[in-house]
Amino acid sequence: MKILNFDTSLDKTYITLSDNGSILKSVVIENQEGKYHSAFLIPKLAEMLAVFDLMVKDLDFIATNLGPGSFTGIRAGLTVARTLCQQAGVKAIGFTSLEILSKINTSQKNTYVMLDARKDMAYVEVIAPNGEILEKPCAKLVEDVVNIIKDSDYFVVADEKMSEVLSNRSIEHVNYKAKNYDLGAFLNELANNFVKNNPDAEYNWAKLKPLYIQPPPVTVNKVLVPRCQDV
Repeated sequence: MKILNFDTSLDKTYITLSDNGSILKSVVIENQEGKYHSAFLIPKLAEMLAVFDLMVKDLDFIATNLGPGSFTGIRAGLTVARTLCQQAGVKAIGFTSLEILSKINTSQKNTYVMLDARKDMAYVEVIAPNGEILEKPCAKLVEDVVNIIKDSDYFVVADEKMSEVLSNRSIEHVNYKAKNYDLGAFLNELANNFVKNNPDAEYNWAKLKPLYIQPPPVTVNKVLVPRCQDV
């Protein structure tokens, strides 16, 4: 079972190619010469497949990050994934940035992931050690999130902006950008586990939709997903 995984929604572009769960090749791309890292996605995908004498139609699945994250990155990754799956008849699967980052947690604690959403808001999702989604991705006021997790037993994962907030409040957490975590490997693990446990799921490329928890900057009148309530 060959799975091509790529993530362009976060700080870098992560690409992995695996066969029956084992990673054959992994690539990490950073911004280069003023170009956003997702601009290098298509040539790197072609290069990776060529190394193993593969074509897109030889793949069983393509897995990608649905967001939240960079609006440019989300659009780039989803457009490439949908197009390749549609043209080559490959099955598609997507996961959130927050699910991917939750794989940093190797303990048996529930993971609380929070990413900067600007305007004093944070994107959050709560995930159990077995991968069960305990709270779906949504946007909350940063201050509300701090009050939820300050006396909790969550394993907290944050980005740089939210890490600064949590550090100022002496709240234990992991800043995912502080270490070179292999997010491509995490996405590959999620994809392989999901496919094995859900053989009859619908893997239709048309159902691969971007997760815009808050509207893109060009949208002013429509909020696609409402803020969630505190739990």
